[in-house]
Amino acid sequence: MRVKSNLWPALFSLLIALPPAFAQAPTPAQQPGKIHGHVQDPAKTAMPGAQIQLSLDGKTAKYTFTTDANGDYTGSGIAPGTYFATLFQTPGKSVWQIKDVPIVSNQDTLLNFDLSLPAYVNSLPPDQRKALEETMQKNAAAIKENQGIAHLNTMLKEARDDDHQKKYDDAATLMQQAVQLRPDSPLLWLELGTAQVGQKKYDDAITSLKKAIEIDAASKTPSPEVEAAANNSLGEAYGNSNKLPEAAAAYDAAAKLVPASAHMYYFNEAVIMSRAGHNDETVAAADKAIAADPTKPIPYYLKGQALIAKATVDPKTQKITAPPGCAEAYQKYLDLAPTGQFASEAKQILAQIGGGSSKRKK
Repeated sequence: MRVKSNLWPALFSLLIALPPAFAQAPTPAQQPGKIHGHVQDPAKTAMPGAQIQLSLDGKTAKYTFTTDANGDYTGSGIAPGTYFATLFQTPGKSVWQIKDVPIVSNQDTLLNFDLSLPAYVNSLPPDQRKALEETMQKNAAAIKENQGIAHLNTMLKEARDDDHQKKYDDAATLMQQAVQLRPDSPLLWLELGTAQVGQKKYDDAITSLKKAIEIDAASKTPSPEVEAAANNSLGEAYGNSNKLPEAAAAYDAAAKLVPASAHMYYFNEAVIMSRAGHNDETVAAADKAIAADPTKPIPYYLKGQALIAKATVDPKTQKITAPPGCAEAYQKYLDLAPTGQFASEAKQILAQIGGGSSKRKK
């Protein structure tokens, strides 16, 4: 007869009776990790809108992150583990996959995708490698051109500063160098012509400014502002060269190109004609400026000043007779600028010719 053992009940009682210190401690919950990095294409250009997918099997995405406009991406809330990281240039079009990417609890993993590295470039088919080389050559040329443009922009800024300080020789020297570097730029020819006007080299200025207008007009995207500015300076060069019809035509062209600034161009014309002592042309330009903007006072003064030069004096009575429109021009100036810089002069002339200033006193 087999004797039944009492060993199992005793062992079971022993396990139940073990103190808690002998039990296995529970594993604390692991905190998620993070990932970040930068993505650039084989030409070393940032890739915005690319996707980085993390998967456990290399196929099924568990997490997906998208690069921003700078080609940077960040991701958080990732369960710790080892992942496949797959780069997608567009959804569904994988570009590169990196294996064994560790995501550690409470840590931020850096993972860049640099498609310019030999590890990726050498994996491309020959035709794609050739296309990549051509792209990189174009990019290098573009970078060189951009550097040249930046240099020209610096020269242009310096020349404009020199013009502002009336250092016309310095400005002209800079722009001579600039147009040699970029002879197809109307803006550079415009600035050169402006400096030459300041130098009083009017024939040279006329040549440069015409060049600016011709180049801009022939470009794919002509700039009315550039051509108007060139015509404005051209008008000054012509006016100071006593070529009055050409000067008027240049200012008219500027006003037609940018009608919103017509008053300014005609005002400049009136000033140039007045300085040169061309009274009839001053009156004509002042009338155009007044028509463009009747609220500005100076054109009325310039008109009155040009007309008073034609006043006659009666040798017997010494009475001054001003041409028609003279008193009205001075009076309009006073109406608009009663304390303006020419107010005293305008009042004196009106008093001498018996104008309406005294009649309008309040």
